[in-house]
Amino acid sequence: MQRRHILRHTLQFLSALSLLASLAIAPAQAQDKPIKIGVTGGPHAEIMEVVKKIAAKDGLKIQVVEFSDYIQPNAALASGDLDANSFQHLPYLEAQIKDRGYKFANVGYTITEPMGVYSKNVKSLANLKPGARVGVPNDPTNGGRALLLLQAQGLFKLKASAGLSATPLDIVSNPKKIKIVELDAAQLPRSLADLEAAVINGNYAEQAGLNPATDSIAIEGPKGPYANVIAVRDQDKAKPWVAKLLKAYHSPEVKQFVQKQYKNSVIVSW
Repeated sequence: MQRRHILRHTLQFLSALSLLASLAIAPAQAQDKPIKIGVTGGPHAEIMEVVKKIAAKDGLKIQVVEFSDYIQPNAALASGDLDANSFQHLPYLEAQIKDRGYKFANVGYTITEPMGVYSKNVKSLANLKPGARVGVPNDPTNGGRALLLLQAQGLFKLKASAGLSATPLDIVSNPKKIKIVELDAAQLPRSLADLEAAVINGNYAEQAGLNPATDSIAIEGPKGPYANVIAVRDQDKAKPWVAKLLKAYHSPEVKQFVQKQYKNSVIVSW
């Protein structure tokens, strides 16, 4: 009788241990799910693949999800289909938060891709003929960025108050009567044959086989407000995986990869 009593208590004890063990294992299994990070093709995607390998050494699994435009990565982050994204500069993120009400946080800087002017017709902006058609991105922040670059090259003048959100309506002096053609940023490289010139974001230039450092006829300087960032939902910014992601991205290995792979066409911004 005493032996059966001891056996019963032993079984109960072992059952309790099994329950505790299952509870302890559950969080680890939940954390084992890969973090989904949205990127655009080109440098953002290529760099994140390097980050993925480094983060894995720290126990962080990353699934890289590639997009072909600037709209979907933020929409996917807001809906919960992504855990983070890495494709946009800070002014664009801030404009998206303001315009669309996204509850996002900038958790760290990544790279700057200097915007450049490209042409299949002229070797210098000074050679543009009167009435020339010049393409720029049609989203507010990148469009304003493109116009500021063209202004810096002396093509026209903008209102002093226009700032980073300048539009073609802010052009106050246009001696050559340059016609600004607003197109989706991803379409600009394919439209070069139909335009005298186009201002193209670095990632789309790279995807089209254009090197900003050698193929552009004008390019932004290395210092500016357009550093790219990693964005997450507000409620996730303090989670441990965010710190691990930043640690991997800001590692010496990633910095070395960027400098070797892209030379001056992509600049480290941390």
